[in-house]
Parts: sequence; structure tokens; C-alpha cells
Amino acid sequence: MITPAVRARVENLGTHELPCYLYDTSGLRDHVAAVRAALPRRVELYYAAKANPAPEILAALAGLVDGCEVSSGGELAHVRRRLPGTALAFGGPGKTEAELADALRLGVARFHVESRHELHLLAALAARVAPGRDVDVLLRVNLPLGPGVLRGAALAMGGDPSPFGLDPDGVESCLDVFAGPDAGRLRVRGIHAHLASGLDAETQVDVGARIVAWTRALANRRRVELREVNIGGGMAVDYANPTERFDWRAFGAGLARILADDPALVLRIEPGRALTAYCGWYATEVLDVKHSHGEAFAVLRGGTHHLRTPAAKQHDQPFTVVPTATAWPHPWPRPELHEAPVTLTGQLCTPKDVFARRKPVHVLRAGDRIAFAMAGAYAWNISHHDFLMHPHPTFRQV
Repeated sequence: MITPAVRARVENLGTHELPCYLYDTSGLRDHVAAVRAALPRRVELYYAAKANPAPEILAALAGLVDGCEVSSGGELAHVRRRLPGTALAFGGPGKTEAELADALRLGVARFHVESRHELHLLAALAARVAPGRDVDVLLRVNLPLGPGVLRGAALAMGGDPSPFGLDPDGVESCLDVFAGPDAGRLRVRGIHAHLASGLDAETQVDVGARIVAWTRALANRRRVELREVNIGGGMAVDYANPTERFDWRAFGAGLARILADDPALVLRIEPGRALTAYCGWYATEVLDVKHSHGEAFAVLRGGTHHLRTPAAKQHDQPFTVVPTATAWPHPWPRPELHEAPVTLTGQLCTPKDVFARRKPVHVLRAGDRIAFAMAGAYAWNISHHDFLMHPHPTFRQV
């Protein structure tokens, strides 16, 4: 599970560097290049920066993705600063007037509009902030797909009542705005529909085909061109089985079948976690090994205030024990565990500070290192960093 390069880096980190996030940016570039190669030419690959906006990650993605999707003014400014020439799509609910104005000034390529109010606000701002410039819009639809279609979804953002996007009749209402004078220089280019996360390739293709079919029917009925369809991200990542990967080849073949029916159609996807999760490691050390009411616990430096993923998703974060070669420096016995299950916890004063529960280990000793895999997405950036005011981790590239 752990690569030789990562293991060597973990072994050689000084105690003062722990906990540490390690990013295998070379591995990330290889993975994204393989994803890009599996996709048809008319599929644009955007990176959802919310997954991990770390400068090292963004720099590694430069030139491999067609653009980035950002969901706040902060992400917008950060990504534009780090990747000044990259195309940006601005999505997410609750965009403020200031954020929309900044996005217009920074030349955002696509706005994913979530409501009729947001559409009116964008049109008014565009007339003032970017006069004379066409502003391209995708309307985000909360599209009901019927029972069972989003089977296996880890998280659903559409299909049911939701703050995300427009109901189908709301999309029709926004098309009326584009047909009138209030739209100004706004141009509707297509539809955005990110409906769920955690889907396998077969289900993703099925959902994408349904979104495209609905878009075509709408375009024909309203006699408008809707040539771009963004089917979102949400490709499955299995933390219980890190070697199991989303089938990008099957997904690409399925998208090719969709595209074959319409030579003018452009599809766009915006994965985040499925691109970067595998390139990140959270390395730390065992501070203590103890028993409580018949169960073993290893208390680690750091905690879920650094790596929020296992607490947020209620899963066990995959890990590797990296034994230390240094001798035990104290005169008392070294706390250790042999051939037994152990629960890995952090330093926080809450029973929710758990990385993994009752996982078998061969040998685990105080002073050993732990390398948590799949820490390249929704990890440090979603964590409550300053709870208990422990030191922040360091960040290194492998």
C-alpha cells in the first residue's frame, strides 16, 4: 500500500517535522495523465479545487487539466494566483455580489448559475463590471432521475429537495430571462448537473446519459442551443480498499458512446477526490500504546483536527506502520502491542478523534511512525485546525 519513496520519506522525517503531509506529485501527474488519456477528445477535464487547493497540488495539475472549478471567492483568488492562465468555472450555491463581481473582473470562463435571483444578479453586475463582454452561463439543474438511479451514492446533491441548483421548471424560467432584455450580455451555453458523489463508472455513465438526454429534449422544445453539458464529478473512491480504483477506461468509453450521437456536444467533468486522494499521505508518530477495558489504543501525535476525513466520512483511514530504527530512549519499558487489534486516536479531548478502529497490527510500539494513505483530498483543508491549538503539520513533497 505504501510506496518505497513514501516509506523512505516517513522514516527520515525528523520528530520536529511530524505530523507531516506528504504529496507524491509525480504519482499525481501520472494518474491524471492516465485519466486524461482515457477520456474522449470532446470531454473537458476540470479539477474541483475544493478537494485540495494546496499549491503543490495545483502546480502538479498545471497543463494536465483543462481548467479548475472553484466554489468561493477565496478559492477563485487562490487558484487564479497559483494558476494564472487556467480556465475557471465558478460554481456553488450562495455566491455573493462581491464574489460574482470579482469573478467577472478575473475573466471566469463559465458561471454555474443556481437560481433565477443569481442569474439576475450576475446580469446586472456584468453590465457594470464587464460591459461589452459576453458572459457564459451553465444553468445548474436538480434533475430527478427516478428511484434507484443514484444507487450506491455516498452523497446526493440532487434528485430530491436540495439547496443546490434549479428544479427543471426553474431552468425553463431562466431560459425566459435569456430571451428578454434583462439578460444583457449573458449567454446560456448549457447545463450543469452534479447530482451525487461516490458513483461507479457504469452508474456515472448512466447518469450522464440521462442528463444529456434531458438537455437535448429541453433544447429542442425551447429551440435554443445547449451545446455544453457538465455532468459534475463524484467518481467513487473506496477508502476500505485503496487498490480499487474508479474505472476511467470504462467511463471514457461510455462517454464516447454519448458523444457519438451528437458531434457538436461538449461534455465536461469536474472530479476532485478521485484525482488527488491517492497522492497524499499523513505521517505521524505513536506517542503511547495503552489498554482500556480490554481494548488497545494507540495515541498518535496530531489528530482529526489535521486529517478530518475519517471523522467526516465515519470510516477507518487506511494506514501502514513504519517501525523506527532508533533505540527506546527511556529507562522504563516501551509501550507496545503484538498481534492484536488496535484503535488509532489523536491528541484531542474528544472520543470522536479516531483515525481507525480495532485494526489488526503485527507489532506497534511507542515511537513508531504511522503513514495514513489516501490523504490527498478533503483532509487538511476541511479540518478544524486550531481546536486545542496543537501545532499545524508540515508539508513536504516526496
